[in-house]
Amino acid sequence: MKKFINDPQQFVPEMLQGIALANPDTLRYEPRYNLIFRADAPRDDKVSIIQGSGSGHEPAHVMMVGKGMLDGACPGDVFAAPPMDYVYESAKRLASDAGVLLLVNNYTGDRMSFEMAQEMSEADGMKVRTLFIDDDVAVQDSTYTVGRRGVAGNFFVMKAVGAASEAGAGLDEVIRIGEKVNAVTRSMGIALTACTPPAKGSPLFELGDDEIEVGVGIHGEPGRRRAKLVTADEIVDELLAAVVPDLPYEQGDRVALMINGLGGTPISELYVLYGIAHQKLADRGITVGRSYVGEYCTSLEMAGASLTLVRLDDEIERLLEAPAEVAYRVF
Repeated sequence: MKKFINDPQQFVPEMLQGIALANPDTLRYEPRYNLIFRADAPRDDKVSIIQGSGSGHEPAHVMMVGKGMLDGACPGDVFAAPPMDYVYESAKRLASDAGVLLLVNNYTGDRMSFEMAQEMSEADGMKVRTLFIDDDVAVQDSTYTVGRRGVAGNFFVMKAVGAASEAGAGLDEVIRIGEKVNAVTRSMGIALTACTPPAKGSPLFELGDDEIEVGVGIHGEPGRRRAKLVTADEIVDELLAAVVPDLPYEQGDRVALMINGLGGTPISELYVLYGIAHQKLADRGITVGRSYVGEYCTSLEMAGASLTLVRLDDEIERLLEAPAEVAYRVF
């Protein structure tokens, strides 16, 4: 697999430096802890929101730092949880009188790092809480998790808590909102190919030219089953059949619909999937109120896509509509 890299061990630091250099007015970079943070953070009039997780899922989470979203992100190496001291030092650097909220995708390594960092931060007298994100309906447990995985649905939690914090909500209120959004968010993905971590140099798994992985994890974890490649209509049917009944989403619901690219799928194909999903939801009496098509949480260059639904109400929709300014922009 050809990649633009120097030393694979320096892949993440060089990426983070590039992000900071491309956004000199709004972002700062602390290389000791892989920390990308807002130039105006911390602010004592708002809760600081920090996300971590492994690298390789960009634009999540380092490119989602900015006004109305995250105050900081401290990723680990590719597909590896950040070390506990990265999270602890990030919380200390961004500590606010209003408190710190740590957003954690539900993977075992991430939970351990963030929970230990919270304990150490609290021992130092900081006001720190954690919120776990677990939107993936594909499997209950996996190689990396106890319970459901956190995948592209984390975007909606970040957006909602970031907007609430920017508006001055207190820590308890920000957590309430984050838990509320997580509770009504469901996702599942399908892979057409594997991906190749820079340090490994070979694909994480093998898929035949006529095979797909249904319910794949964003680190290449196995999904529900391996199947033969079928039409876009049938793929959307499979995703909706898993996601819609899980909450369940019902006739009369208003939802946000996200078709998220996993890194190697053309935007044109994502819009094909979106159009099909939008119509099939309408056929169920479910109205799409907000639309998201593009790359929000990837798996390096994996070809594939995930589908996320969020049940909307006035509060959630208002928070999703709030303005945000982040590094990941297309114009």
